[in-house]
Parts: sequence; structure tokens; C-alpha cells
Amino acid sequence: MRDDPLFYLVAGACVVVLLILLTGIGGFAKGGDFNKKHANRLMRWRVIAQFIAVILLVGFVWLRSGG
Repeated sequence: MRDDPLFYLVAGACVVVLLILLTGIGGFAKGGDFNKKHANRLMRWRVIAQFIAVILLVGFVWLRSGG
């Protein structure tokens, strides 16, 4: 798996989703102006990034299972 660039792409996509999610949760917990300004945008970006990560993950599993 360490020689597979697609694995690193999938892992990177998952990390991006995690960072967006943590930023959104942190903004929500803190509240204030940042949350009012960016909460919906962060949610949209998370959904898009999560969709891409799931597609990459399914593609990775399909290709490695003999697809």
C-alpha cells in the first residue's frame, strides 16, 4: 500500500474532510462573527470534500479488488 499513490490521495482527501469538519465544529463552538460568516460555507465545502473522498475510496477499493 505504501507504493500506491491512490492510497495517499484517498488518505489526503480524508484528512481534508477532517480539517474542514474540525474548523466548522470549532467555529460553531466559539460562535460569534466567524460562525455567522462562514458556517454555511464550511458545511458546503465539507459535503463536497466528503463526496470526493467517498468516490475516491470506493474507486480505490474497486480497483484493488480486481475491478
